[in-house]
Amino acid sequence: MQIVIGAIGRLRAGPEAALLEHFQKRITAWPLELREFELKKKVSLDRVSDAEGELLLAAIPDGAHVVVLDEVGKLSTSAGIAQDMVDLQDSGCRNLMFLIGGADGHGDAVRARADRMIAFGRNTWPHMLMRTLLVEQVYRAQQIIARHPYHRA
Repeated sequence: MQIVIGAIGRLRAGPEAALLEHFQKRITAWPLELREFELKKKVSLDRVSDAEGELLLAAIPDGAHVVVLDEVGKLSTSAGIAQDMVDLQDSGCRNLMFLIGGADGHGDAVRARADRMIAFGRNTWPHMLMRTLLVEQVYRAQQIIARHPYHRA
């Protein structure tokens, strides 16, 4: 199963990027790709999330299972994310795509396309930090599935 993270904005060099790279290198169970998107044209402020959503939606591979990270998504646990990944893999899912919006969040079209929406708590997290948190959770899922002691629930 290929995992793709589609995210708005470019992660610059710094602690978030270093930590993301640290966990990404440790993921061996699935190929993982981070695709970052930026608006190239000016749009009105009330259209930003819709325009960003168009970029994300255009990047979804045919037949992909889409998980949208959104503040109104369902709260999950690390073990729950791991189980979801096992279930998807066992059902023959070839592409799992996570979508992370920009500072203004996701528009209605992205939410409508989601096969699942999850939240990493009810707090608002910086969208640049979210990709690092997500990659750590993918790594943690790998370790949970392998019954490795990294995850000590």
